[in-house]
Amino acid sequence: MANKQKISAKQREERIRAAQEREARAQAAKERSERLKKIFTIVVCVILVLALGIPTVALSFFSAGA
Repeated sequence: MANKQKISAKQREERIRAAQEREARAQAAKERSERLKKIFTIVVCVILVLALGIPTVALSFFSAGA
């Protein structure tokens, strides 16, 4: 009977350890997802700034030269 309780305690430890590992992996995946989202947002903003800024500078440059 004591042996049976030891096994269940050992199984409980295994389950707790497995749950902690799953939680850590889920947290790491969430952080990675958030980081990629931030990088994507920054890249889109840079592209928009360039797309809107380059034609404006070109127009002012050519209108000043004429």
